[in-house]
Amino acid sequence: MLSRETLQQYRDMTPSERLRLTLEMITENTPYLLRGTPEEIDRRFELLRRQNDERNLRMLTAIARTKDRP
Repeated sequence: MLSRETLQQYRDMTPSERLRLTLEMITENTPYLLRGTPEEIDRRFELLRRQNDERNLRMLTAIARTKDRP
């Protein structure tokens, strides 16, 4: 969980600053996705898929709720 101060720092950033930070983090961490045994890599990508599926389901559920409102 992020501290209130860190969250406020992110809120104060411009969209381009947040994008730059995101791209830096992706660049720094991408090599680690393929490190480890084949089983570790498979588990890592399965976890990413599962987290993405859960996030997508929550977003679709929220969108569906808004469509039910007049």
